[in-house]
This record gives sequence, structure tokens and C-alpha cells, in this order.
Amino acid sequence: MTGKRPTSFDIAALAGVSQATVSRALSQGGVVSEAVRQRVVDAAAQLNYTVDVNARKLRSKKINTIAVLISEDMDKTDSPINPFFMPMIGSILKYAGSKGYDVLVSLQKQSDNWGSDYGHARRADGIIFLGYNDYDTYTKKVAVLGEMGEPWVLWGPVIPEHPNLVIGSDNEGGAYSAVKHLIGLGRRRIAFLGEPSASHLEYKERFEGYVRALTEAGITPDPELMIDCFISREDGVAAIERLMSQGVAFDAVFAVADLLAVGAIQQLLRAGRSVPKDVSVMGFDDLWVCTCTSPMLSTVRQDTTEAAHVLVDALDVLISGHPVELKRIPTQLIIRESCGG
Repeated sequence: MTGKRPTSFDIAALAGVSQATVSRALSQGGVVSEAVRQRVVDAAAQLNYTVDVNARKLRSKKINTIAVLISEDMDKTDSPINPFFMPMIGSILKYAGSKGYDVLVSLQKQSDNWGSDYGHARRADGIIFLGYNDYDTYTKKVAVLGEMGEPWVLWGPVIPEHPNLVIGSDNEGGAYSAVKHLIGLGRRRIAFLGEPSASHLEYKERFEGYVRALTEAGITPDPELMIDCFISREDGVAAIERLMSQGVAFDAVFAVADLLAVGAIQQLLRAGRSVPKDVSVMGFDDLWVCTCTSPMLSTVRQDTTEAAHVLVDALDVLISGHPVELKRIPTQLIIRESCGG
């Protein structure tokens, strides 16, 4: 290093971390582990690196801006954002504004770096992430964010490595209450529409609630009634077509998302089945479309307003340098015409 002043890049290379982590560790204002901070400090000492105090103050200055980065979450290119997030985004904008924050909103493609440029360029004090398409890719990108040391929170399934930085609804409990209601109506052959895989943990949690309700009622879950599908109206139509073409008897449908349930109702009516007389239908989310169907859709409501408030409050606390502890948001069973009770 003789002849030239060491840089944060040199420290990052020696310590085995990113330049953003170096900046956070040396400023004492970032969320990095003590072990990582010490590694950076030791590397800086070894290189005789001195911190530019004025530059550090400039980097650490709060700019009263947060970013909301939305992952492409739908297969359709003309509508890449999950409609569930629309009211939540509106509530985030309103509530963050009341707390003095400007909000940057951006759609992130799956190939993007998920906000790394926001941290490096100081475009925002912190980041809220909404949506994911594949859980494996999702966790890898979150790991990069943790390495950067930037304040962030996200909506989604709980990540064991970051249990206090993730907020989500009580998916299992909401599904349990929905299926238990269907069973209370006398329904015994309840179809499950969704993809309860390791790549979609929120739907997996809803599947677990479905199974728990059936098991408690003495009903053996039937694999013939479980249809893997993603969250679109067309997939709901296709799922009902598949059940009927295979001759599978069912008297109720529980869908992990309202769009699936809407498609299910449309196909049932098209096939001459009465809803709810012949088949009761239950969704999950409580999108605005639930009251526009005929019959109106029963569903499990996720409180997007409370979710927005918790996300913004948590990020505000993290930006201030304090830890947070997040909890699951309760769901609410909303009974309308599609269940008949």
C-alpha cells in the first residue's frame, strides 16, 4: 500500500466484505454484526486507514426518504404486480408521508440486485420490500442485503436468519378458520387450490391450516382434491376444469388467493354448478374484486393498512439505529354469499 492512501475497496478486499459493509462498520451507524465490524476495523488498522470525518457525516446524513421496492410477482407481463400489494402501497405512501418521509417506488425484476444501488448511492435511508416469486432466490438476495448493512424490512414468510425483519399475516391461522367454517357448513370434500411448496412458503402455511382443520374434524386430506396452481383467475378456471374432467367429487373450494377463487366461481357457474348451493367457495386476501363477483366471494382478510403501518414504523426504528421485533398480523374471516352461511 506504500505510495497511495488505502481505500474502502482495499479494506473490503482484506476483510472479505462489501464496500457498503465497510462504510456502515466504520460509521458506526449501520446494522452489521459485531464480528463483521471488528473484522473491518482490524483490516483498516492493518492498512493504516483513517476515516474522512466530513465524508462520513455526509454519507450518514438522514435524507428522510425510504424506498419501496416491489418484486415482479406475477407471470403476466402486462400486470407484473400482485394486486394484493396495491392498497398496501397506497397506505405506505400515506403513512410514511405523515411521518415526514418521501417515498421512492420501484418495480424490481427478478434479475435485479434488489436495492443494492439504493444503499450504495444513499438514495434512501431504508428499504421496504414487497413480493417474491421464488423463495430460494428471495433468501439469497436478502442475504446480500444483510451483508450491505442497510436498514430494511420486508413483507413475506418469516426467514429464520432474520425473524425480526419480516412481517406477514397469520397465514396458517387464517386458512384454518376458513376451512373450519366450510366444515361447519357440512362440507366434507374441500378442494385446495394453490402451490404449497418450499418456493411459496406463504401458501404452504395456508395449506397447513387447511390440513389442520380437516384433521381436527376427522377428515382425511385427499390428494385428489389438492390442485397445484399459481395465483391467477385463469389458473382457478383450469383447476376446476381439471377436477371435473377427472370426475373428482367436491362440495367446497378453498383457494390460497382471491383471484384463484374468482376463476373457480366462474368455471363452476359455466359448468352449471350452483355457488354456494352445490359448491361453497372461499378465497384469501380480500381484494376489492370480492364484492364484484356474483355471488360475492367469502375470503380471509389481510389487513393491508396495519401491515403498512408496521412496516413503516419498523423501518423508522431501524433507521434510527435501534432493533425491532415484528409480529404476525391477525387475519379476519369475511363471510359473503359464496359460502351460503
